[in-house]
Amino acid sequence: MAVLDDLSGFEFEDLMEDVFRNFGYENVRQAERTADEGRDVIMEEVVDGTRRAIIVECKHTGTVGRPVVQKLHSAIATFDFDGPKRGMVATTGRFTNPAEEYADRLQRNDDPYPIELIDGEDLREIADEIGLDLYNGRIEILCDETLRPYDPAADVDAPVQEAFRDIENIEAADLPVPHSQVTFRPVVAITADTNAVFETSVGVIHRINDRTQFVVHAERGHPKVADDEVATLVTENFHATVPLDTGQFTEVFADVDERRFGQTQTEYKEWAVDRLQDYHTTTVTYTGDNNVTYNKTCEPNLSDISVQSIEPVYLPEVRQTTEILEYSYPYEYYAAGPSRVTLEDGIHRCVHCETSGVDETYTYCPNCGAIACDTHIKTERLEGEPVCTGCAVTERFALKRKYFYDEENLGAFRKEYAEMPLHEKAMENKLLAGGSVVATLLLVVGLLVIGGII
Repeated sequence: MAVLDDLSGFEFEDLMEDVFRNFGYENVRQAERTADEGRDVIMEEVVDGTRRAIIVECKHTGTVGRPVVQKLHSAIATFDFDGPKRGMVATTGRFTNPAEEYADRLQRNDDPYPIELIDGEDLREIADEIGLDLYNGRIEILCDETLRPYDPAADVDAPVQEAFRDIENIEAADLPVPHSQVTFRPVVAITADTNAVFETSVGVIHRINDRTQFVVHAERGHPKVADDEVATLVTENFHATVPLDTGQFTEVFADVDERRFGQTQTEYKEWAVDRLQDYHTTTVTYTGDNNVTYNKTCEPNLSDISVQSIEPVYLPEVRQTTEILEYSYPYEYYAAGPSRVTLEDGIHRCVHCETSGVDETYTYCPNCGAIACDTHIKTERLEGEPVCTGCAVTERFALKRKYFYDEENLGAFRKEYAEMPLHEKAMENKLLAGGSVVATLLLVVGLLVIGGII
């Protein structure tokens, strides 16, 4: 396999670890590189209900002879595992006839430690079978599955219509069609086990036995752990993925963009192991044999952390923008069919201040298209409909500020106001009118008291 020629031996071991993990083996991990003992990758399989260990020797050479297979056979026999064991030799090159004959004889004699041989041609077939691309000698994640970018049982703009239902003075049915775009963003769901024991002269002071599952935004060069909401969205909808067919989605969305993973499984695995090593590192306080208190930093070794699975999928990021008169309202979310996690809600946000969130009340202004909070929405005096403070024309009547759609409405009300009786004009400022009535009553009562009438 010419694509593998530039790899070091360690890089080839990384490659094989990824291959075996994707092929369905469990608990795939590498042996300590400082004490190889003839085994590079260790993993497990379950056959007929019985768990079996597999010890793998990786050889990045042109030819592998019989001594390598014999050495592995001895390594299998001494490997500490409570159950059946077998071996495997994987190479980028080929096996000599004596090596193949030795492995065949183990199989024919029902040896307790049989050995399977995998050459470069076998590796090509395995890579094709599990749908992985050998990229510069390593496995770049290629994925053709995505969570659903919209609910197939509803219109693609259904989330926007739902968001607008909370807005006063506008009907979702009257909304213009939003501009919809989708970006398919790569994520990986990682499952890893951490098993470590920390001992001193007084015995075990700390133990880690933990399975961690998390979702990672897998943009090239910028892996980042997803928050809980996004992780739940991904993991709960893994069973409902669909093929990533950009041609199909361009019939639904105006713009479609697909981001590549661009990195290898090994790179994501190494990043996850480093993160888990930091996460599980802790300082333990214990009392020694001399009754002295000690603090010890317990940091798991990289070999204590085993990545069980790296499952890639695309997470659709949908952005829908609704243009209404003078304003644009973005609504952005991660989608998984009818489920979603909102990233930006420009609908539940006052255009005139920083008030935002679905717990507030917002009203639509038909005069300019603004969505405003209670502080910035008024009642238009002539029509009796909402108008926002941003576009309204104002003038004082009976010392009370009144709001109008435009100068024409203001002019019409001036004429109406001029023809009003005095008491109706006064009622344009109910607070002032009510205060005047109270003051007059108090004055009359006072005069009656002074005159001795009451």
